[in-house]
Amino acid sequence: MTRKLLSLALGAAVSVAAVSAASAATLDDVKSKGHVQCGVSQGLPGFSNPDDKGNWTGLDVDVCRALAAAIFGDASKVKYTPLSAKERFTALQSGEVDLLSRNTTWTMTRDTALGLNFAGVNYYDGQGFMVRKSLGVTSALQLGGAAVCTNTGTTTELNVADYFRANKMQYEVVAFEKADEVVGAYDKGRCDVYTTDASGLYAQRLKLSNPDEHVVLPEIISKEPLGPVVRQGDDQWFNLVKWTLFAMVNAEELGVTSKNVDEMKGSNNPGIKRLLGVEGNFGENLGVSNEWAYNIIKSVGNYGETFDANVGPNTPLGISRGVNGLWSKGGIMYAPPIR
Repeated sequence: MTRKLLSLALGAAVSVAAVSAASAATLDDVKSKGHVQCGVSQGLPGFSNPDDKGNWTGLDVDVCRALAAAIFGDASKVKYTPLSAKERFTALQSGEVDLLSRNTTWTMTRDTALGLNFAGVNYYDGQGFMVRKSLGVTSALQLGGAAVCTNTGTTTELNVADYFRANKMQYEVVAFEKADEVVGAYDKGRCDVYTTDASGLYAQRLKLSNPDEHVVLPEIISKEPLGPVVRQGDDQWFNLVKWTLFAMVNAEELGVTSKNVDEMKGSNNPGIKRLLGVEGNFGENLGVSNEWAYNIIKSVGNYGETFDANVGPNTPLGISRGVNGLWSKGGIMYAPPIR
């Protein structure tokens, strides 16, 4: 080998090593500090909400817990950073949090211009409107001239502007940075309408003085695919977060639950064997143990279990699966196979 070729080969090796080191940075940091730092909402029942003792629960929180289970075998190794809509992306970009799991909509701009990657969708949503029943309004098309409360720094503002312009209606925006400020303003009558993701309306209605006096209108005016977000440039971390979510969806499809996961280890189904680490080295390929998915399911549950526990029909939110049902059961929730 000539000196020039040797130099090029060494340079390539160094570049590959540098890329590999960079790609493992977040996972190494998380392992070193012993916990996942997860960016969540400032309190959205059913998705990410603290109780009076500071214990966080919700569909988004379960993504964080599942990730900790995959890495440490312990779903409790998570610390939570409550973030407003305005500050959430800066906190992720700066490294203040390891991932954002905060009812955040996947859009092209966020996926390309902000240096972020969406790792999947854990809730398919759409923007809606809530009003007082006393107004007698039954359709969003009757909201011309209304004062509309919403959050700053969200896709909500653009969606509502597009909707009112398309329908040639006037409106007034009353915007606040914090979700509880929006709820408070609406509850006190500072606006006629509260608009955000439909799931958020059902969740925030629980905080109103008289929840039963308010109704969510039937119109859904946008697509809001919500899911966990990571920084670009760290493929190993991106893959781990992505496959954590996929494992939960695949587990539901395969009928593996937190209650039967130990029994399922003895299954003859090849898909279940791969999922639970009985066959293959899929965990090692992610930088974690081969029992990564077993640990997720055992301590957090499959996707259906977390949906039912946090936002399902038997919770205060009372949300049906709808489009969030499995693709095999009339929904669009779908995960690539583990093989």
